[in-house]
Amino acid sequence: MSLPVTFHVLGVKVEHDENVGAVIVGFDANINYYKIQYAQLCINENPGCEFIATNLDAVTHLTDEQEWAGNGAMVGAIKGCTGKEPTVVGKPSPLMVDYIVNKYKIDRHRICMVGDRLDTDILFGTDNGLQTCLTLTGVTSVDKLLSDANVIRPDYYVDSIVDFLPVSVA
Repeated sequence: MSLPVTFHVLGVKVEHDENVGAVIVGFDANINYYKIQYAQLCINENPGCEFIATNLDAVTHLTDEQEWAGNGAMVGAIKGCTGKEPTVVGKPSPLMVDYIVNKYKIDRHRICMVGDRLDTDILFGTDNGLQTCLTLTGVTSVDKLLSDANVIRPDYYVDSIVDFLPVSVA
């Protein structure tokens, strides 16, 4: 029995680029131990190296068959070996909406965040003073939305994004 090729580097010193100034963790279906070790070295050994996460989604939907571990699992692996918290640049971080509001001089209350996740999309909207609309075609079911355990409430919800389109009469 042979080990997978990705494990051939165990027990050896991993060299890393000392000029790396940021490690950005986004979804990677090919994550492996070597990539985690390389990220750890850059963050812990390169002075001022930033740790940035695109999102902290616990799960993602790569197929209709099942939920898969999301970017939060990858970020968690890097957090675990560095002891550092990332700067999150995606939802629910305010960076995106602050940029839009400032650049286009838009009143936050006139923006509606539409999405299918309570913990990212709707939380992003509520935390940033936006109106929110949950679509029930993705991660969140109506049972989860209406559950007493759910503390994140959208302003509106629809069965599908199609509900936004005008009904055509044939």
